[in-house]
Amino acid sequence: MAPAKKRNVSSAKTPELRAKTTKIDLNDKVECILKNRKNANDVFDLLEFLQSEKEKDVISAVSSCSKLFCTLLEKKWLFRGKLPAEEKALSGNYSAEEKYHIFMRHRYNSCVEILLDLLSHDVYNIKESALCCLMQFAAGEGQHPLEDMDWSEHYRFPWELIQKVVDGLLSQTTDNSMLISRYQEFLEMEDVRFYTMSSICRGVGRVMKKNQWAVAPIYQNNVFTLMSNISLPSQQSEVVNFMVQQEAKHDDWKPAKLNEHKRLFEKMWLGFLKHKLPSGMYKQVLVILHDSILPHMSKPTMMFDFLTAAYEVGGAISLLALNGLFILIHQHNLDYPDFYKKLYNLLEPSVFHAKYRARFFHLANIFLSSSHLPVYLVAAFAKRLARLALTAPPTAILIVLPFIYNLIRRHPSCRILIHKPSAEDEVLEDPYIMDEEDPGQCHALESSLWEIKTLQKHYHPDVSKTALMINTPLPEKEVDINEVLETTTYELMERDLKQTQNKNIPLEFETASQLLREGDVLGQHFCLN
Repeated sequence: MAPAKKRNVSSAKTPELRAKTTKIDLNDKVECILKNRKNANDVFDLLEFLQSEKEKDVISAVSSCSKLFCTLLEKKWLFRGKLPAEEKALSGNYSAEEKYHIFMRHRYNSCVEILLDLLSHDVYNIKESALCCLMQFAAGEGQHPLEDMDWSEHYRFPWELIQKVVDGLLSQTTDNSMLISRYQEFLEMEDVRFYTMSSICRGVGRVMKKNQWAVAPIYQNNVFTLMSNISLPSQQSEVVNFMVQQEAKHDDWKPAKLNEHKRLFEKMWLGFLKHKLPSGMYKQVLVILHDSILPHMSKPTMMFDFLTAAYEVGGAISLLALNGLFILIHQHNLDYPDFYKKLYNLLEPSVFHAKYRARFFHLANIFLSSSHLPVYLVAAFAKRLARLALTAPPTAILIVLPFIYNLIRRHPSCRILIHKPSAEDEVLEDPYIMDEEDPGQCHALESSLWEIKTLQKHYHPDVSKTALMINTPLPEKEVDINEVLETTTYELMERDLKQTQNKNIPLEFETASQLLREGDVLGQHFCLN
């Protein structure tokens, strides 16, 4: 009857009390295992709880395993070297101490395998606990290596364990975005970041080859999320934070060299981008490419093919590719023969409604700022923008008009578009060809900016006021279009609604206070009549 009574007492405990009891029991087992080697078999209880279905039991077991095996690593009670099979070791000519070390090393390996499986658990808290425990093991292995090795390329870093952790983060079935964000804390360490990039290179190549170049979007998203969380130091003197500290300085250790980080960073991104990406991911890459990728590459010009291919796609992807191309053209002197022709053809009605409209006009303004551009090219851009402004929303027109005015200021030869002499027998037909893709063949210089004259009758007062500026000589100072790039329709409406109106309209200098009062001269005059 005693066992039944014990089960009844256990089942009567509240969940909080059971969790607290479990934690105390697991901590006691860890203490017992560390105090007396005869209690080594209690480690199976820890591993059993590690596979429990209850969240609190698993998290408690992860904490206990971390404490146990980190202590065993520190005490060097885990077998070092090539691990023999457990059955062979127990029957072989090993001492009792060696058999204990082999036994605990096998349990440690089992614990690592379970923790790696937990990285794909449905509960985030369990995944996070498993990740942190694995990284503690990595730090412990780095400080107390499990392999007897002399100086080598990898020094004492547990790169194989990091490879397994990265493979777990880059799941093909589970979105690990949150867990990867947690891993970003460890990427601040130079050696962890270096071997993470190396693991990504190996993993992406292996998965792509295995899946015949057709990979699940979840995997690609996990890879992109992890890579986009990697940023490199700007100079060699900042490479100082390591998880595994070197006992002696080795000049050949690659994780300590910024150039090696850049080389691997470049290899990682090029290896990922050479595969077909979903349209949405194309945009995500292009958004961060100019700021977070190109500055950290040893040879940014190797991205030229990717950017030119993206520039040819059209739509929002072409708009986003402008940033990267701008850096390669202006900072690395790369030539793109048909660049301005492509830029001209990007000017479509949809550009005024694109999410990246402000970025596009900011870069287009920079590209057209050179005074060495031919007049026909500048005139073509001014004319096309003026034509598009006829059907554009007010917020877009308030960008386009200052943009055109700046082009005319930079290139006085384009003033002919404003002051076009006309003959009496001139045909009232615009020679400009809107559908012509070549800006040199659109006959913009033969036309005029009559569209701006039309916009002077626009229903929005801000637009008509801005369009009226062309009637007077334009000031020499250019307008800073960055001030209007982010203006929204909501802001325009709010500005109009908040305009203060004078409710008290003064009719004369001094307010009349005694009008028609009896006794006044004016009052007597009215009374007599």
